Amino acid sequence: MLAYLFWHRPQTDSPAEEYEDALKGFHSSLAHQRPVGLRDSCSFRVSELPWLPAAGPEGSAPLGGYEDWYLLDDYASLGILNEAAVGRGHRTAHDHAARRFGAGTAGLFALEEGEAAALRPSSVAVWVAREPGSAEPALGELLGDGTSAGASCLWRRQLVLGPAPEFCLLAQEVPAGVSESRLPSGWSARTLAREALPEG
Repeated sequence: MLAYLFWHRPQTDSPAEEYEDALKGFHSSLAHQRPVGLRDSCSFRVSELPWLPAAGPEGSAPLGGYEDWYLLDDYASLGILNEAAVGRGHRTAHDHAARRFGAGTAGLFALEEGEAAALRPSSVAVWVAREPGSAEPALGELLGDGTSAGASCLWRRQLVLGPAPEFCLLAQEVPAGVSESRLPSGWSARTLAREALPEG
């Protein structure tokens, strides 16, 4: 399974409530008339977006924003979603959100461990990076350590697409496996809080 991730924030003069309503409308449209290969989609408020530069002066505090997840069967499904998002049945909802869009970037990840169903209830995303050439442990055992079955999922960036770190672990709490004392030399982890937008 693949996940297309879209990180974004609205224009500075666009009220957050209107932007969120537009996002919920688009995801509702996809759920009502699901493109082939799209299993699920949802949007989260995130505390900060380190890989989406702030519009303010250098040294400004990191800004929060939104993180959209689109769960897909395969690479072909990504192409179908790309066309369907602005096609018949979804164009109005898409454009309603796009008119308020300020900045964004995206990435593509594949499910490595766990269940994709853990996507929605997870309240933290742990982004794990490693230096090139550093040792690679058994990922499921290391990153998933201390989490309940079905309560976490581990994703790995594909084809170096996107600016985010190589791994993303979604869980309800930060597992011991990504603590500084447990990560191998050359590895680092950053935890970002997230909150699912209610379904529209």
